[in-house]
Amino acid sequence: MRIHDETRSDTIPRPTRPVLRHPRAALWSAFALVHLLLIVLALFGPGHPLGDVRVVYRGWAENAVAGSLVGITENFVYPVLALVPIVSAFVLGGAAYLGTWFVLVTGLNAGAFFVLVRSHQRAAWWWLVFLALLGPIALLRIDSVTVPLCIVALLWLRRRPLWGTMLLTLATWIKIWPVAALAALFVASRLRWRMLGVAAAVTAAVVAVAATLSLSRGSGIHVLSFVAEQAGRGIQIESPVAGPWLWQAVLGVNGSFIYYDRQLLTFQVAGTGTTIMSAVMTPLLALAAAAVLLLGLRAQRRGAGWLAVLPPLTLALTVTLIAFNKVGSPQFISWLAAPIILGIVVNGRPWRTPALLGLALAALTQVVYPYLYYWVLVANPFLVLVLSLRNLLEFVLLGWALRALYRLRPPRGEPASVGPHLTATDHNI
Repeated sequence: MRIHDETRSDTIPRPTRPVLRHPRAALWSAFALVHLLLIVLALFGPGHPLGDVRVVYRGWAENAVAGSLVGITENFVYPVLALVPIVSAFVLGGAAYLGTWFVLVTGLNAGAFFVLVRSHQRAAWWWLVFLALLGPIALLRIDSVTVPLCIVALLWLRRRPLWGTMLLTLATWIKIWPVAALAALFVASRLRWRMLGVAAAVTAAVVAVAATLSLSRGSGIHVLSFVAEQAGRGIQIESPVAGPWLWQAVLGVNGSFIYYDRQLLTFQVAGTGTTIMSAVMTPLLALAAAAVLLLGLRAQRRGAGWLAVLPPLTLALTVTLIAFNKVGSPQFISWLAAPIILGIVVNGRPWRTPALLGLALAALTQVVYPYLYYWVLVANPFLVLVLSLRNLLEFVLLGWALRALYRLRPPRGEPASVGPHLTATDHNI
């Protein structure tokens, strides 16, 4: 009789990876938990993250109901379509405004999450972690409306390029930053002129409707007022360029301090040279963006496919809008979700570095705002150091994106016009 040997290697159970039987159910459960956490932190956590929605947005909505429409009858700091979600959250009245805003933003995130879960579940998990690390600010600014729209638009570009372009254009007329994705698409795509036509048609429609409403109410045309409103700003304390004056305030240098601009509702730095630097930053931002576009055009001309060029070019342009901007706000970091998700979906593991950098930027941002923001306002050395590290990481991320663009090459054995990971449908874009 053969005796069974308990010590034989083939009888020893091998460790197995846990099998997630219902990954989509787990994802949606995590989605609900993360958004519940963000809402609880917004309502009951330290700091004051609710001011913009509860006071500023609600005030604009109440004025709109009374007939005074920002962007239509008076100047507006945002593009005119920002008025749509701001007024939409007033549908149940002023008392319910904050709750309605949470429902609106969570619903938009759910729509983008649904599209993402169907295409790439790892990217969906990354976005949930990013939102949790970024904190309540992820739900409490007008940017919260544009981010899910841009995620969907970028994911649609592969199969529905014209619809994706239209959605990107509409998002740009809510908050200007999605223009980075539009510019990257124009450089990378072979259908650039058709997509430019779509963007121009949507823009013309928005401007025409806004101008008609302005004239019908007897006011001047205010649809482009947001351009002048942005150009007239000083240097906000969270922008990277504010760093030298923040540290001067920390060290007690005479004439360097932080002040509150009551007209623009922002904290800004004052000191020797801030006026000149504020004037220089807008053309510097334009030059930096132009240089990034030229690098993207170089990659496209060298034969890298559109789907190889688009993710790093979109990321580089988005970070440029943050890093070279004299305006700095915590919600700007939320913009990074769209290009990083696109890179993860298209390229997978090679985008681990920007994915990790994005998470680090989100976490550092939540440390600064809203919980310890007061200590930045009084130039606390530790919080200024945290903010400086966050801003430094923006340039690290920009450097990674520029390096990725510079190193793009046409794949071996393929025509120069065809990039990696492309399908027959992709070649037409």
